[in-house]
This record gives sequence, C-alpha cells and structure tokens, in this order.
Amino acid sequence: MKKLNVGVVGVGAMGHNHVRVYTRLKNANLLAVSDLMKGTLAEVSKKYNTVGFVDYDNVLKMPEIDAVSVCVPTTYHYEVVMSAIEQGKHVLVEKPIAFTLKEAKDMVKAARKQGVKLATGHVERFNPAVLEAKKLLREKLIGEVVSVSAKRVGPFPPRIKDVGVTIDLAIHEVDVMAYLLDSPVSKVYAHVGSRLEKCEYEDHAEIMMEFYNNAIGMLEVNWLTPYKKRQLEVTGTDGIISLDYIDQTVEIFGKNARNVRVPHHEPLMVELESFLNAIMLDEKPKITGEDGIHALKTVLAAMKSAKEKIPVKIDID
Repeated sequence: MKKLNVGVVGVGAMGHNHVRVYTRLKNANLLAVSDLMKGTLAEVSKKYNTVGFVDYDNVLKMPEIDAVSVCVPTTYHYEVVMSAIEQGKHVLVEKPIAFTLKEAKDMVKAARKQGVKLATGHVERFNPAVLEAKKLLREKLIGEVVSVSAKRVGPFPPRIKDVGVTIDLAIHEVDVMAYLLDSPVSKVYAHVGSRLEKCEYEDHAEIMMEFYNNAIGMLEVNWLTPYKKRQLEVTGTDGIISLDYIDQTVEIFGKNARNVRVPHHEPLMVELESFLNAIMLDEKPKITGEDGIHALKTVLAAMKSAKEKIPVKIDID
C-alpha cells in the first residue's frame, strides 16, 4: 500500500492522539512532530521514534512531507495552517477551523489557490453511532425529522485555555446535526454563562437552532457536570433515534423500535485514514474547510445571540 509522509504540529493531548494513530495507519508514515513544550516534545518523539522540532517551520519545510495535522491552540490555527499551505502541504486542522471567520475563509481560499486539501477535524462525524444514525435517517425509519436534541456535558478540562464551552463543545453538535439533517443552520438563539472561577470564558450554554430544512436543534453543553455525557436524539414523525457517542450505541423507539448493532471503531483513526485517502485519490475530504466555516459561523452566532439577547440569522455564503 502506498504511504503518505505526515507530520504533526502540536503534540499536546489531541496532537498526541494524532501521532499515535498515524503510527498505526497502513497508509501513513510519520516523519516529524513539533511542539513548543520541550518536555512534551521529547516524550512524544522518543515514544514514537520520530524527529521532534520546537519550531514548526522545520516540519513544514521538509520537502518529503506530504500532509500535516495541525493541533495547536485555536488562536494559532491561522498562522500554522497558512504556513503549511504555503509550503504545499495538505492540512487537517483540528476544530474549530480558526479563531475568526475571516481567518477561516482566508485559509480555504489559500488552500484552493495552492491546490492542496484542507480538512477540518470534526472527529464525531466519524463516530460509528453517528454514521449508523445517518444511514437510518436515509432509510426514513423514523419518518420526517422534526427535531434533534443533544447533551454534551462533563467536568472542566484545564487544558482548554483559549476558548469557552460553546466553541470547544457545542461546535461538535452543530457539525453533527447539520450532517445528519443535510442542512445548514438558518437561525440561532443562545444563553451562555460562567459559574467557575477557574474558567475565563463561558462554562455552560443552551442553544436552540433552526435549520434551513425547518428542523429544530436543541443543545446543552457545560463544564459543570461531574461526569461525561455525550448523547443525541433525533425525533421524527414515526419515532426516535437515540445515540450515545461514548458507548457507540444506537436505539430506535417507535414504529421500528429496536437496538441497532453498531460496529465499534476509533473515530480518529477513521478520520485520519479518510483524510489521507482523499489526498491519494484526489477527492474532496469528508469534512471540508467549508464545513468548518459553517460550524464556526454558527457557534459565533450563538455567542452573539447570548450577548445581545436576540435570535441571530445565519446566511448561506
């Protein structure tokens, strides 16, 4: 099997997982990693027997590297991704695609002009429970979709220091709901707040969304719950599809009630393999830069809604 040479910029918690998965993929050859934290860099590069650089430019300037994962904090996405694109590298950037919409749009334009792939790392799209739910919706097993509700809650993660719970957690559900419904968000109304002294940003959010296909989305996220819960329900005219992201289970209630058998796998492994296959086959990535823009635009609109206490309309570019 042909292999692509890859690098990882940022090997903290998520970047470390990218490194681990790349070393297990048959279509990947990990050549180098980068991180500003010398201790973390030394640990990861030694564990996976790869070259480590403090300066990410040393990774991007390696002519033999075909693609990179960018897993640095959100505020640095634009800088690193644009540098990678300029060096002709294909890029998978962890969610959110960028800190601002302008940055995200500029990244997409630059990738298109340079002729490289730009994928956004919304890993839950590759969760087997989500993929199974999508299949069931295509088969119309619960009739016409009326609404989608989700709860993504858990304890405060100290490693998240540059964004709040809306951009860190709610963005997952925004992307998944748009994917399941085959429709972008048209309007959003949100309430956010902060109760934790150790958190500089909002630590809970309640968001209602209208989609262009008239379905409704309701979402609760927080860093206040002492245990992790990751669940989503799709209500249709003939029943409900209920999924659990963590257990990777799916159930149907109503007319076609049953427990659905779901083959378990690691979503990140499927995501990175899909990214590399898109490069080798010269296909559009499963989750594009444009998908990343939609998700970012929606959560930023939610923040605006919460601040101004009004519904915010979202136009399609």
